[in-house]
Parts: sequence; structure tokens; C-alpha cells
Amino acid sequence: MIEDTASPPVHVVGGGLAGSEAAWQLAQAGVAVVLHEMRPTRGTDAHQTDGLAELVCSNSFRSDDAEQNAVGLLHQEMRALGSLILRAADANQVPAGGALAVDRTGFSDAVSAALAAHPLVTVAREEIAGLPPADWDSVIVATGPLTSPALADAVRAITGEGDLAFFDAIAPIVHADTIDFSVAWRQSRYDKAGPGGTGADYVNCPMTREQYEAFVAGLVAGEKTSFKEWEASTPYFDGCLPVEIMAERGPETLRHGPMKPMGLTNAHKPDEKSYAVVQLRQDNALGTLFNMVGFQTKLRHAEQVRLFRTIPGLERAEFARLGGLHRNTYLNAPKLLDRVLRLKAEPRLRFAGQITGCEGYVESAAIGLLAGRFAAAERRGERLDAPPATTALGALLSHITGGHIGVEDDGPKSYQPMNVNFGLFPPIEGALRLPDGSRPRGAAKAQAKKRMFTDRARADLAAWLAGAPAAAEAAE
Repeated sequence: MIEDTASPPVHVVGGGLAGSEAAWQLAQAGVAVVLHEMRPTRGTDAHQTDGLAELVCSNSFRSDDAEQNAVGLLHQEMRALGSLILRAADANQVPAGGALAVDRTGFSDAVSAALAAHPLVTVAREEIAGLPPADWDSVIVATGPLTSPALADAVRAITGEGDLAFFDAIAPIVHADTIDFSVAWRQSRYDKAGPGGTGADYVNCPMTREQYEAFVAGLVAGEKTSFKEWEASTPYFDGCLPVEIMAERGPETLRHGPMKPMGLTNAHKPDEKSYAVVQLRQDNALGTLFNMVGFQTKLRHAEQVRLFRTIPGLERAEFARLGGLHRNTYLNAPKLLDRVLRLKAEPRLRFAGQITGCEGYVESAAIGLLAGRFAAAERRGERLDAPPATTALGALLSHITGGHIGVEDDGPKSYQPMNVNFGLFPPIEGALRLPDGSRPRGAAKAQAKKRMFTDRARADLAAWLAGAPAAAEAAE
């Protein structure tokens, strides 16, 4: 690493996952960086600590399967690029079946300590209201879903573009010692063991048909948080719907979603099939806290306690945190950002993380990683091409910066937050074939297609990292 001490630092605004990853990538490239985080000077409705990269919703980074899952592939690619977020996640993982979940306190502490110890990183505890100062010639804005109104207004003034927003909800966390294990049991779906797991990583609470129907009716009828007038037309992100909104979509919706009973056998009554199952996932390394999977909610706190204690096994549950709701702001990125995440109207500003319209912890950190690398190359007078769209990193970047369906000359018809998925990847050319030359069918066909996506992505990422021109898609 050759340190660039003569140039002014790059400024990163926001110490969440994207900002922390961007700062790390800059520093690892030898570029000085100032990371601005407003907590604890100014708190938010969602955060509880002043730690960098605090996880405010789930503690899961989702699937770690790099062969059959797009987010697992993204994990693998980020590890290959020296991601601090993935390093901290791997060091603080807790059992979660096939998912990578973390002890949220240990994870945040690890990220904070790494950045504090890096000689090229300065952490400034201050709020940057509105646009960053004009003499900051290179800035990465990674203010996340809780971007201040002053900054949002300033961006709107520069671009003439109205900001977009949606609501994101937080799931409750239960003290493990208040769960009744004479009713609940430990098991991962289909007994699948993931990173650090045993195949018995979730707590499962069974429901009969009568209990399930009463619970769904309670969700629909329960008293909810009221909206402010300016929030009334803000939509939800479909990947993180409040549990009561899912219930309103139909009586069977939850039973085919977060409460599905498939792949689970009641250890207390193995001969009886549960009609529905509520799952809880370990939330810290000690195993003393479990979060309710898929139970993000906007129910009032008293309603949450009353209703969630009707779940078998949770009758005496004590909650370390109840669910909540916050407004999430993001840019019309395909219209406003260039291929290397710069604001077209003011290129000294780059954007990263959820404010760009990606959704999910890993995706936010991934865009922070790319923003940091783009800014580092620019500062060092080097050229860095975007990763190929056949990789998870490249596919996500392409979606954000122009690959959205319906893009016209004046921007996309509709742009909403997106998790990484194989639908963002260029299609596989040619017919699918198994190793013996036969054409796969059914489930085997889907598995073979995913494997072709991941095999192609690994080969193209390796070529891009090696600097092969054929593997790189030139930045505009």
C-alpha cells in the first residue's frame, strides 16, 4: 500500500455499513479519509448506540450459499475484495442455519475498532447538515435511510428531482430465557446447518389452525402507529413488509411467508403437523436474545406485547426491543448518478448505500465498497472500470446506475429499492446442460441455472481483479 499523504482527504458522510466500508476501502488503498458520523451528537429514531455500522433491523446478512444464492455470491465477492463488513461479520457470526447472522454488538465493535486503529482514517463525530462544504473536492454521501431533510432538500435543489421514500420496519427481540421450551423447540428449516450452525439454530413456536386464524385476525385489527400527513403516500418496500400488512393481503399470506411450517417437525409432538410456525433467530453471541423472523411491525408497543404473547411458547416473553417503523429515503439513482456513483449535477459528490436505492445490509455495504474504490482510484489518478454486470457487484451497480427496467431518455419510469438477485444478471446464453450432457428438468434445472450464474460470476470477477480488459465494463 502506497500512502497518498499529499492530497486532501476524501470525506465520507455517514458511519453505517456503506460509509464504514467505503472508508475502509479508501484507507486500504492508501488514501486518507475523514469519516463523519453524527451520533452521538445527534441521534436517530432507529439507532440505539453510537457504534459504527450498527444494525438497526435484523442481525442477518441472509444466505451465505455462494453456489445457489445471489446474496451468498455477493458475500463471496466482497470477501475477495477485502470487505471490512464481511470480515467483521465472519468474526462475529451466530448460528442461523444457512444464513450468515451476527452478534450485532460484537459486529459493530469490530468495525469501529478497525477504523479507529487505521492510521489513514479520522472519525469525526459531527453532523454534516445540507451539502458538504464546497472545498471538499471528493465526498461519499452514505447517510442511509435516515438522510437528514436538509441534505435531501439540497440534493433536490441541485437536481430538480423529487426524492423518493418508503417505510422500513423493525422486528422485535425476545429474551431467550423467557421462551417456553416445553412448547417451542430448536430446529433449522430442513435441519440445514449454515456458518457456525448445527441444524438447530432457530427457535420454533407452533400454531394450530385456530391459533393461526385468531392471530392473523389480531394483526389486522390491532392498533397501529399513525402516519404524519407528509408520510401518508409513502409506500412500503416489499422485501420488508410489516407483518400486519402481510396479514392484510390475505389470511394465508403469512403461512406461505415467514410463518410457513414446511421443513419443520415439532420435537414435542412429532406426529402432529403444525399449521403455522413462528421462528426466532439468535441475535447475539451469548444466545440470550432472539429476534422474531419476519415480524417487522408498525403495531403500537402495547399491542405488540399483548398479541405476540398469544404465540405458543411466548406467553411469558419479555422483549429487549419492540418493533418500530421509520421512513427510508433514496435517490432516483439511474437518472441522477453516473456509472461510478457520482452525482451528475455535482460530480464531487458520490452516493453509496441505501440512499442509492439498494436494499439490504450486504447490498448497502457492497455499494459502499465500490464507491470507496472508485473514489480512491480517482484520488490517485488511476482508472478503475466497473465490475462486469455478470458479477453480483456489477449486477447490483448496473441496476442502480441505469439497468432498471423501463429506463427512458429522461430516466426510469419507476425505480424502487432492490435486493441483489439473479434477475439482475445478464441471461445465460445457450441451453442448460448437466455434466453428463443431459438437459435438467424441474428443481434440477433451477439449480443448474443458478450454478451457471455463480460459475460465470466467479470467473469474470477473477478476470476483473486481474485487470483483464475483456472482463471489465468501462466506467463512463
